[in-house]
Amino acid sequence: MATKNSDEPRAFTIARLADAGGVGVETVRFYQRRGLLAEPERTGGVRRYGPEDVKRLRFVRAAQAAGFTLDEIAHLLRLDSTEDRAAARAMAQGRVAALDARIAELQAARDALARLATRCAHEGAGPCPILSAFEG
Repeated sequence: MATKNSDEPRAFTIARLADAGGVGVETVRFYQRRGLLAEPERTGGVRRYGPEDVKRLRFVRAAQAAGFTLDEIAHLLRLDSTEDRAAARAMAQGRVAALDARIAELQAARDALARLATRCAHEGAGPCPILSAFEG
């Protein structure tokens, strides 16, 4: 997330920015309130955004998809301005470990459900074990 080039064209309205980032306008405004996106001055009554704003919005969305919280994303953006690669790497490694743990949980749940489905298919009498397993 390099610093903005003051010569870049600022041709995007908020609606076009949102569309380019794959989000709604209210999401852009929410990110602005959280300090994740800049809120440019109005020119002729309209705020204009540039390619760097699109890049930053896409970064926020990709980081969210990787499981980072908005607070962690804000921290990553601050790290980018300081070029603290070690801290950014540590955050990424922590996220990888959390994802690995979640994958293991999901795999265990998948395996348990597959076993229940097999039992349901092969046990002919009584309620399906899937239903009773989720009753608690």
